Amino acid sequence: MDQDNPRIAIFDSGVGGLTVLRELRATFPDADFLYLGDTARVPYGTKSTQTVCRYAVEAATFLQQFDLSAMVVACNSASAVALDDVVTRFPGLPVFGVIAPGAAAAAAASQTGKIGVLGTEGTVRSNAYKQAINAIRRDAVVWQQACPLFVSLAEEGWVTGDVPILVARRYLEPLLEQGIDVVVLGCTHYPLLRQVIQDVVGPDVTVVDSAGPLALALTENRLQGRSREHGLKVFTTDDPARFVAVGESFLGSSLGSVSQISLEPVS
Repeated sequence: MDQDNPRIAIFDSGVGGLTVLRELRATFPDADFLYLGDTARVPYGTKSTQTVCRYAVEAATFLQQFDLSAMVVACNSASAVALDDVVTRFPGLPVFGVIAPGAAAAAAASQTGKIGVLGTEGTVRSNAYKQAINAIRRDAVVWQQACPLFVSLAEEGWVTGDVPILVARRYLEPLLEQGIDVVVLGCTHYPLLRQVIQDVVGPDVTVVDSAGPLALALTENRLQGRSREHGLKVFTTDDPARFVAVGESFLGSSLGSVSQISLEPVS
């Protein structure tokens, strides 16, 4: 049987990774996609490194059964601390995180080397973006800002108006005072607030979303065809109705049927 289409699996702690899926579907229109949102255990950003690693391996183990061409760790917190664990667990399977592509794009876009990173508490605490950017540009100076309210605003659909603007100003003003010329959206929820963030930082600051550079990285990998199917299967570890209600604004289209699953412990 011919297997011409790549099968790409994506997992995240919740609905945020659907912004990554949205970009990948635009880049790979013929691919077969699987998406897992671990909503029963969201957020990952406040969990310990050991716990996030365990959750990530359990999610990846569930998805690996589907004969994949590639796996994407869409969660920034999991990419920061658990990517190596997933890569080690599944040798031979191309595994991609969101931090390296975003860091590379930020380093390339900055004229001054002054870069801001917006993320969850866990991503900021890990220093993963800072380390990745400095590995590419030793001269870069990176400031990080945890933005926990952005997640709630995105999930509630408060992505325009006075409230998100006021919150964005509070988070971004310390970075703007440092003279940054690039700001990285270090959480998959934040692209829903991209226009608000761009309005606050102004036209002279480049806003970088990891999803585009990640999609480019996958195109350069020459993914093997694994499927004759062309579609999307979505899994969640909690209430599918809530997942659909929130998630479709992140994906920008219908999610279709969403299946609830339980993730098994992995030794």
